[in-house]
Amino acid sequence: MGPRPFFGTDQEAFMSHIKKTILSVWVEDKPGVLWHVTELFGEENCNIESLAVGSTEKPGVARITIIVKGEHTAVEKVIARLNRVTNLVQVKRVNDAETLLMELGLIMVDAPDERKTDLINLVNVFRGKIIDVASNSMTIAVSGSPDKIQAMTDLLRPYGILEIVRTGTIAMERGKRGG
Repeated sequence: MGPRPFFGTDQEAFMSHIKKTILSVWVEDKPGVLWHVTELFGEENCNIESLAVGSTEKPGVARITIIVKGEHTAVEKVIARLNRVTNLVQVKRVNDAETLLMELGLIMVDAPDERKTDLINLVNVFRGKIIDVASNSMTIAVSGSPDKIQAMTDLLRPYGILEIVRTGTIAMERGKRGG
């Protein structure tokens, strides 16, 4: 039996080629199109970390924001294959520096009475919103960049996270600056 391919230095070398890529994909809003788009990523061994789908300003067109981790060549193959999808309107690689990224997190934490004031103060620092309070729990909504949601989650962890759900990240290019 030969060596296992993704352990030790081989795994480190493999992981060094793995990059995060953000894509905006505009498609005709028809049944089966999302499945067809996402299937391509699995076929090229790319992992979708985040996916958000919604309508656009154009009737009949949906926008899919996909954050994917994969080898550069595999992601390039997916993009090339996406460009051959019948229902594709446009696919665009997103540049982090020129893009607004946003997601929503709902976080339910253990909140006995003696912790509620501390939790309220923490939520206010993040400009979050308390959307439910029960006798021993509190549910918080926070929106912003994925890093902001993660920071809030990390700070709430010591209080005891009971449940968490995050939307997929959505992305939009910033408006043009200057004259």
